[in-house]
Amino acid sequence: MACFTARAAAFSGALAILAPAGQALAWGSTGHRLIGQVAAASLPPETPAFLRTPQAVQDIGELAREPDRWRDAGKTHDAARDPAHFVDVDDNGRVLGGPDLSALPTTRAGYETALRAAGADSSRAGYLPYAIVDGWQQLAKDFAYWRALQAALPRERDPARKAWLRRDLARRERLTVVDLGVWAHYVGDASQPMHVSVHYNGWGAYPNPLGFTQDKVHAAFEGDYVRRFVGADQVRAAMTPLLPCETPIEACTAAYLAATNDTVEPYFTLQKAGGFTGDDPRGQVFVRERVAAGASALRDLVVAAWRASAKGSVGYPAVTVDQVVNHRADPFDALHGED
Repeated sequence: MACFTARAAAFSGALAILAPAGQALAWGSTGHRLIGQVAAASLPPETPAFLRTPQAVQDIGELAREPDRWRDAGKTHDAARDPAHFVDVDDNGRVLGGPDLSALPTTRAGYETALRAAGADSSRAGYLPYAIVDGWQQLAKDFAYWRALQAALPRERDPARKAWLRRDLARRERLTVVDLGVWAHYVGDASQPMHVSVHYNGWGAYPNPLGFTQDKVHAAFEGDYVRRFVGADQVRAAMTPLLPCETPIEACTAAYLAATNDTVEPYFTLQKAGGFTGDDPRGQVFVRERVAAGASALRDLVVAAWRASAKGSVGYPAVTVDQVVNHRADPFDALHGED
């Protein structure tokens, strides 16, 4: 199957009880840390070794919390970034009655146009799909530069240029860990059912024939409940087999979000049945599967970005990774800068 199966979507935060969707966060610190660390520790040997060191695994887990730690930086900052944590998909699979999740415009500008036509905008609807795609494309570019640097270093004979390439490789590795870690937050957000639904904190003002709760259940589920009942070993045990994205990243992202949206009604059904009360094992299984879905998706997307980077390019005008690896181009000027 080309895209993710049984994946999840995330949307949460400590203030979710009080805040509307556009102001809420995602999994709490425990959930995001687990998703980042377990995914990084699960990367296969084909990925660069610098991502799989104990220090990198720890750092990726900590950095996966970072976008939530940015809160209250200022109105401009928060208004621009907070909607990246969620997307409000309605019961018809559309974002606030606007664009269909399975056929979103390829750019944020096109997305805003489609939302305006439905009387909405991304500050209300969220733009989580674009945060995931943007971060994936950045990671693939990081990997392309790393591949080019790795290929160029052994062939370089000029001592000064070789020293610069070595320093730039170290910079690229540090930057890649940061880019991956911060982006892991949004991939994790997309595994929390209430982060991909208009039913983001109780069922809300929508037809409710099954009598689902109107209580503010968001924060308690993604924060304290995860801390009490989810551990790294349980997440690893619940992860799905490796299945990197083989179709355009936009399609895989939409499939991942749709799979998480499919767990919204099961969540509310289980909540109504008392599954998240006390030590009921049904709720524990559900939340572990959701966190594991985030870790599985993150691992799979990283592998997909790594593979895609073999066909990437560096510099401008561009030199392809293939040209560098196969000795058809000297990439130094493209890496160092041609101006």
